[in-house]
Parts: sequence; structure tokens; C-alpha cells
Amino acid sequence: MLTLVLAVFIASLLGTGLIRRYAAARLMDIPNARSSHSLPTPRGGGLAIVLALAGASYSLFAGGRIPFNAWAAFNCALPVALIGFLDDHRHVPARWRLSIHILAAAGATYFLLYDLPVYDSPPAILTGLGPAARLTLTGAALLALVWSLNLFNFMDGIDGLAGSQALFVAGGLGLFLAQEQSALSGFGYCAAAAAAGFLCWNWPKAKIFMGDVGSGYLGLILGIYILAAACLQAKLLYCGTILHALFICDASYTLLTRMLTGQAWLQAHRLHAYQRIAARRGHAAALQAAWAINLGWLTPLAFWAYWRPDYAWAGMLLSYLPLLLLVNRLKAGQPD
Repeated sequence: MLTLVLAVFIASLLGTGLIRRYAAARLMDIPNARSSHSLPTPRGGGLAIVLALAGASYSLFAGGRIPFNAWAAFNCALPVALIGFLDDHRHVPARWRLSIHILAAAGATYFLLYDLPVYDSPPAILTGLGPAARLTLTGAALLALVWSLNLFNFMDGIDGLAGSQALFVAGGLGLFLAQEQSALSGFGYCAAAAAAGFLCWNWPKAKIFMGDVGSGYLGLILGIYILAAACLQAKLLYCGTILHALFICDASYTLLTRMLTGQAWLQAHRLHAYQRIAARRGHAAALQAAWAINLGWLTPLAFWAYWRPDYAWAGMLLSYLPLLLLVNRLKAGQPD
């Protein structure tokens, strides 16, 4: 496994460098009034993450380390990467992008909840539920995957943030799955390695941006990974959503505020909490704050939810409430 993880890191690292050469001629991100950067920068580096992780997932499946339906669910994110890659080159209408997002999320939901069981047993989160409750949970899972995809795109606005979040969530959830002696832990390690390889180029000041090809793919992959973990142990749903709390709180609060205040919420903006910190203190300071919150606050709470599942609700409350208060204090979503 260590050899595969190292290979994924190197593939992502070298692949991002090669893509940067291509993107410098064809995919320059030109700053505008809504940008958080000031210099033209190549974008589309997330393609290296996609290719490295897709190769790793096939290797894990071919080696019998992950079952077919988990591998199929992860592959449902590939059309999202493709539409994102096209959008990085030339604008793709929102209706087409959303259609692909919904279909991809629906496919992943089916494979994880209704195809062959991920762990040779019924999915843990469906155990004991009647038909109506199963249908409700399935709908909630579908919506959650679509939202995970889009919130990651929203939060990919400053150097190093999206890559760091992918490393943190995938790596952390991989550790929890290892405690369950699940082979799926390897996928989390590989996803973290792919993100780390890209981060070598995206750390402030970034030499290349992730682009929609990477942000949409990673957002859906992380959502699928959390759902797959919850199929093994329901408590891992709490752990995964706690690990992902920083992005969920900022993106959700900002979008809801913009909708409630009558703003054109589909338009690009710089009103997220992390963008306000970056505007005042710089990208590095905002990134350091994210790392501090993830490692110093959310990680211990995720471990608490894992070891004391009866109190997982308290861990959720302690992780989300302070973050919601923080983004409120930073006036996320409110017009300047």
C-alpha cells in the first residue's frame, strides 16, 4: 500500500507540472473584480489529481482491495471531471453542468446503497429502516453528494485551500476506516497523496490553480467516500461530516445568506468567510487558519465521535456551532 500511495503522490506531482506547461498556453486564469488573486495564473492542475486517483482506484479494485460497487461509485465522479475540464477551456452552460452533477451523484448513490453491498452486508445507514425512510435517506444522500460537489467548487478560491481540505478529509477518514480494518482506507490515503502532490504546486503563492476539473471531482469524491464509510459504520457519517465541517459551514452559510438577502447568488463573488480573511490577512494566513481549525479542533471532535458514538451528536454540535458563529462574525455572504 505504501508503494501505491507514493506512486500516486509522484504521479500527481509530476502530472501537475506537465499540465502547467499546457495550461500556461491555453488555460490562463485572468484576475477580475471577483477574483482573490492578482496575477494571471494557469488553471486546470486538478486534472493530475483526477488521473492519479483514477489509476489508484483501478489498482485497488484489480488487486481485490475494494469491491466493484465502491470502485464504480468512485468512477461516477469522472464525468464531473470531464465537464469541469471542458468548462475550464470554454464556458459550459449551468444546466448541462448541473445535469451531469445530478446523474453522477445518482449513480454513486445507487452503487453504494442498492447495488452489491460494499462490505458483504446491508449498508449500515439503511439497517432497520422501512421503505419510506430508505427512500428519504436515499434522496438526502443524493442531495448531499450534489452539494458536496458544488460547495468544494465554491471554496476553491485561494491558494492551497481546496487541496488541503481534500488531504485532511480523505486522509482522516482513511485513518478511521483503518481502525475498522477496511481495505477502503487505502483509497483515502491515495486521495490524500494525490492532493499533496498537487499542493506542491498550489501552495501560496500558487503556480497553478486546480480548476473546475479538480474541484468538482474532489468534492464529489469526498462525498462518495464519506457515504461509503457510512455504509460500513453509521458513526463514520458523523466522523466524515465533522472532518468536512469547515467547507460545509462556510459554503452553506454564505449561499443561504446570499439567497435570503436577494442577491444574484449564482454569480461569482468574494463573500465567503475564507475570502474575507484572505483579503485582510493574505492567502497564507487564511490557509494557516484552516489548518489550525482542522487539526486543532475538528480532528479531536471526529475522534470523540468515533470512540464515543453515543455522543456523536455533541461532537457535531461542538464542531458546527462555533464555525457558524465565526462565519457570521466575518459577515459571510453579506454585501460589502
